[in-house]
Amino acid sequence: MHMVHVLRPLPIESIRLLVFDLDGTLIDSAQDLCNSVNATLTHFGQDALPDETIAGFIGNGALMLVRRALTGEGKIPISEASLAAAYNYFLDYYREHKLDYTYAYEGVLEALAALRTVHESPSAPPRAMAILTNKPVRPARAICEALGLAPYFLNIYGGNSFATKKPDPEGLFALMQEAGARPDETVMIGDSQVDVETARNAGAWSIGCTFGLSPDSLNSVPPDVLVDSPADWTEVLSPAKPASNPSA
Repeated sequence: MHMVHVLRPLPIESIRLLVFDLDGTLIDSAQDLCNSVNATLTHFGQDALPDETIAGFIGNGALMLVRRALTGEGKIPISEASLAAAYNYFLDYYREHKLDYTYAYEGVLEALAALRTVHESPSAPPRAMAILTNKPVRPARAICEALGLAPYFLNIYGGNSFATKKPDPEGLFALMQEAGARPDETVMIGDSQVDVETARNAGAWSIGCTFGLSPDSLNSVPPDVLVDSPADWTEVLSPAKPASNPSA
């Protein structure tokens, strides 16, 4: 049974821009990221880490992912030069293995197709969709193209597309400008508190996804709406079928 929890109802009729996170929101990329991190650790003489540990490091960009894995609790400090070498190794490895196990979550393509063709009232503005991820932009775009996601989006921006990463709102503001949308006409959709904080920092709305990589972090920074499947995006964002709190 799908559950939708509404903390603040979205102004569905006036939403003009939907901005999605990528890892843990549109795609399950955890295995390829974990494998790439462990290949890096092994190459640089460190023991591999459990996948669950590495998954907890995902969300703040590739450099932070590698930094956390190499310099975590109980580890010997490493130099910035060593970290840079490990980061480059990780990027090269991940570039080759980014699609070994990565897939779009069940229902994502159907939800994007439905959101693109949502029948809005004649007076409602058209909607745009985009991706804002902290993943480096080249693998992000390559994955979206390979999995058939790219055609749905006005643009796909990554963690190195701007001078800052999420939760800084710079990338979200850039997408708003491209789409001609105000903050109160924009929704950020993601699986972690990074995405909710990005929305808050921009004055936008937020939808949190409990099926992603960092659902626990949504407890500390609650989104406006919480969903547990991509199919729920359509329910939450369709004027004809507004979200409601189902009885338990």
